[in-house]
Amino acid sequence: MEAVVVDAGTKLLKAGFAVPDQPPSMLRRLPSVSSEMDAAVVDAGSKLLKFNHASSEIGPEVIPTQMKRVPEDESLTDASLLENVTVDPVVRGFIRDWDAMEDLLRHVLYTGLGWEIGNEGHILFTDPLSTPKAVREQLVQIMFEKFNISGFYASEQAVLSLYAVGRISGCTVDIGHGKMDIASVIEGAVQHISSRRFEIGGLDLTNLFAQELRKSNPHVNLTISDVEKLKERYACCAEDDAAYEKIQQACSEEQHILPDGQVIKIGRERYTVGEALFKPSILRLEAHGIVEQLVRCISTVSSENHRQLLENTVLCGGTASMTGFEDRFQKEATLSSSAIRPCLVKPPEYMPDNLANYSAWVGGAILAKVVFPQNQHVTKADYLRNWTFYCS
Repeated sequence: MEAVVVDAGTKLLKAGFAVPDQPPSMLRRLPSVSSEMDAAVVDAGSKLLKFNHASSEIGPEVIPTQMKRVPEDESLTDASLLENVTVDPVVRGFIRDWDAMEDLLRHVLYTGLGWEIGNEGHILFTDPLSTPKAVREQLVQIMFEKFNISGFYASEQAVLSLYAVGRISGCTVDIGHGKMDIASVIEGAVQHISSRRFEIGGLDLTNLFAQELRKSNPHVNLTISDVEKLKERYACCAEDDAAYEKIQQACSEEQHILPDGQVIKIGRERYTVGEALFKPSILRLEAHGIVEQLVRCISTVSSENHRQLLENTVLCGGTASMTGFEDRFQKEATLSSSAIRPCLVKPPEYMPDNLANYSAWVGGAILAKVVFPQNQHVTKADYLRNWTFYCS
């Protein structure tokens, strides 16, 4: 049985088989992300209901990480019970609710991917930057003791995202739903002294978009779900700072009809979302913009590595797919005060167009082809001998 690769994000969980007998080009059929997916439903006894179709196609199964809980003795047909009773197993990139995560993984592995009890295989998890040791210890413990896996391996998301574009050294700027990581990697190893985690992500941009839309549409009743869908469709980046200032003075508006029939006008607000990444003051944060943050992080590395890192910069995470973001990032990079300016790496042609959304998963699938056949993983025997050693 092929190893399973799991990338558990704040908003979406990606899981699928890494097919070792196929070249990376076989990983190209990745599904598109849609905010219209519903949360999973769990009863008070912590058992997941089947809500998603399993897929045997190569590429990850993508499902929402957020879950809904209902009372154990009530019927699931009563929709009122599902309102405002959500559970978030992953918060700002880290697992917080272990019972819920165990249920979600059980559904994904056994129902979604077809594992059989007593015949579990190997599993590779992607690791967010600065993962606390306690989180890693508990994940290893659960996988061996609750899922009885035969082998475990974890690798940091920054390293895997570089593998996905054929690099072993470089920088990653990963803007997820709940956090943003800027990391430097040299020869497959994250340089933690020059890497930084920011607790800002797509969720914060969604909240900003909601505030701006409510200001210009005070009579429209918007839900966060509505705003999330509008952000995915309309949010974009201005060409540069001057263009953004011009848009603030005059911007054409578009009308959008919400599912309940309400009509909302969207104008300059759509640009404010992207601008916040380059001007964090819009989010009331005293911080440098994303490009300057990258340059400052790399400045702490030995100068002999600056070129190798900055000239192999990879953008990843769902927010990096925002219209105009890549062009704005590259333009800001040309204005950087650094002698060596960040240069973006384009993914290989055989990789999917939406690779930024799944780069850590794809890199994990590539790495799994190596670590498990070469026995570089943690086995059950290893775990029983000294499990804390493998979590450090």
